[in-house]
Amino acid sequence: MKSPIFESSGTALVTPLRDGTIDWAALETLIEQQAAGGTAALIVCGTTGEGATLTAREHEDLYRFAAEKSAGRMKIVAGIGSNDTAGALEMAKRAENAGADGLLMVTPYYNKTTQAGLIKHFTYVADRSALPVILYNVPSRTGVGVTPETYAILAGHDNIAGVKEASGNIGEFARTAALCGDKVTFYSGNDSDTVAMMALGARGVISVASNLVPDVVSKLCALCLSGDYAAASALNRQYMDLFAGLFTEVNPIPVKTAMARMGLCSDEMRLPLVPMGKAHKKALEEVLERHGLIA
Repeated sequence: MKSPIFESSGTALVTPLRDGTIDWAALETLIEQQAAGGTAALIVCGTTGEGATLTAREHEDLYRFAAEKSAGRMKIVAGIGSNDTAGALEMAKRAENAGADGLLMVTPYYNKTTQAGLIKHFTYVADRSALPVILYNVPSRTGVGVTPETYAILAGHDNIAGVKEASGNIGEFARTAALCGDKVTFYSGNDSDTVAMMALGARGVISVASNLVPDVVSKLCALCLSGDYAAASALNRQYMDLFAGLFTEVNPIPVKTAMARMGLCSDEMRLPLVPMGKAHKKALEEVLERHGLIA
């Protein structure tokens, strides 16, 4: 079995912005909060981090800053997803130079490709990178999904170490896990699916909610890893309204809105993302109040 890049809770970290640029002071505070909350890994420049609208230089600066400020306390996984295979490899090299521990590579979007194309896309980068790769499947955003059979082929690659599965299809994940065995480490890509997927063999989650409650998500994963699924299920039920509330609009709009209300960073985002609608914002604030996250 390949060594996992991390186990338990990984946070899909937001990129705090102010006046159009990265708010480095806020980011340092967030990194400290994550370390204190028991987070095992920071995923930088992923979907939640608005990686698609960050420049190549911002990507590299963010990888390096997270690695330096984490100082070995958490693994750093660099989002390098692209619909351009050569561009993804360039980002992989930048991540390597910046001190990252691994790569998160989403399926190509818009041009999408076939299952054969997915195999070539991921293999091309994995062959040429010194860092291990986590595949990322989120067909609701990219328009293409990875089949269990394709996963089984990719799992045999020495440098493909993990899978972030965010299709929401638990039955298909169960089939994928059966085909791949222990050749890769699986992570839930949706907070609401964590307990179910860990019961089927996943070893953690790449979480949006842990931007707000890192201690809760870390505890949830620890309960699952210890086999206490009764307690994990109870904790999951307690926070299911928060998990759902963070996806009432396109991620990361809700989580940044929540973090701004909690005083963690501004709710500034780059276009085409826009501020949260009033009705959804009010409902989200009610959830935050129920959990004592805002007064």
